[in-house]
Amino acid sequence: MEKGERQVIRQILLTGASGRVAGMLRPLLCARYEKLILTDRIQPESLENNEEFRAADLADAQSVLDVCRGVDSIIHLGGQSNEADWETVKQINIDGMYNLLDAAHRNDVDRFVFASTNHVVGMVERSKTVGIDARVRPDSRYGVSKVFGEALASFYADKYAMRVLSIRIGHVNWQPSDMRQLSIWVHPEDLMQLIAIGLESDAVRNEVVYGVSDNARSFWDNAEATRLGYLPQHTAEDHLEAILALESKRGHRDSVSERFQGGDFAAAEYTDPKD
Repeated sequence: MEKGERQVIRQILLTGASGRVAGMLRPLLCARYEKLILTDRIQPESLENNEEFRAADLADAQSVLDVCRGVDSIIHLGGQSNEADWETVKQINIDGMYNLLDAAHRNDVDRFVFASTNHVVGMVERSKTVGIDARVRPDSRYGVSKVFGEALASFYADKYAMRVLSIRIGHVNWQPSDMRQLSIWVHPEDLMQLIAIGLESDAVRNEVVYGVSDNARSFWDNAEATRLGYLPQHTAEDHLEAILALESKRGHRDSVSERFQGGDFAAAEYTDPKD
């Protein structure tokens, strides 16, 4: 995969297009693909020449069906991205995920890249390294909704021959900013590489990988991504000195947050076992 190479045959739908992660990925996607259809409830402030905006609400099945017309690939970044009450999570991340996959199937969409999350294994202790075959241990209602999303995407892959890549994303940013992120950070360019694999690789059928850069302290065994050709170009260790300087100024650290891979998501509402 040559950096900046443009694929002229794709009409790609990007959900959650007004969000933080989409804002980092859109320039990379526009440089590589001919046409990017953006969807969200709110339109981004500006559009590139090869971007088109279509408003849609994931909770509205008809609007989702309409926005998928003419699309051959979907990158699903949209949804509730933090912990919330069950009804909010259910409406956006569960009902919305069903609406989108059903619309994709009915519109003969060939490829589906799903932004899952590291929080599907957030209750695993940091001392353990886990791969994609580990039992899911979500740390939040949000994490539970992403477990459902992975399962539903798997169903559409196996039942309807849709090519699916679910990416359990760590923390996306241009650089890590704390000790936990030394393990879970993914540079936008590395995440873009995984997305391109999901959209282009013939090896992708029904796959799950971790969205993480080449971090020496990673919590995850990402052998499946390596098998698909993933070669991350960034490592959190390059930022170690700056992070250690920041950590020296931080005060009390929550012991539960420090114990589990999910960090603050795992610590919220946590009850320590009595036996």
